[in-house]
Amino acid sequence: VQLQASGGGMVQTGDSLRLSCAASGGTISRLTMGWFRQAPGEERVFVAAIKWNGSPPTYADSVKGRFTISRDNAKNTLSLQMNSLKPEDTAVYYCAADRQSLGSRRWDLYDYWGQGTQVTVSS
Repeated sequence: VQLQASGGGMVQTGDSLRLSCAASGGTISRLTMGWFRQAPGEERVFVAAIKWNGSPPTYADSVKGRFTISRDNAKNTLSLQMNSLKPEDTAVYYCAADRQSLGSRRWDLYDYWGQGTQVTVSS
């Protein structure tokens, strides 16, 4: 499965952005899908994940209530709606897929990765 993330950009505090992740070369319908982010000089961290089976999505505490992860299995896509953006949300955002569908927050348990899309939030 190849993943391609898009939708990043430069916005101001309080603005919204919607990230998309398009999958090709296979179906994501039975995979857990996740978003991670990595700020300069920092490690990659969990943002949100959504399982294939309709379980409630999980979110990092830092984005809960502001970000919404969703998936469209028919279109083979994953999205991340980001509202009320803050400067600390600035990072490269990556979409990822987990073949074992563990729904983990650990980035090393994900098998497929998109190339990342930059989100910059200015104050």
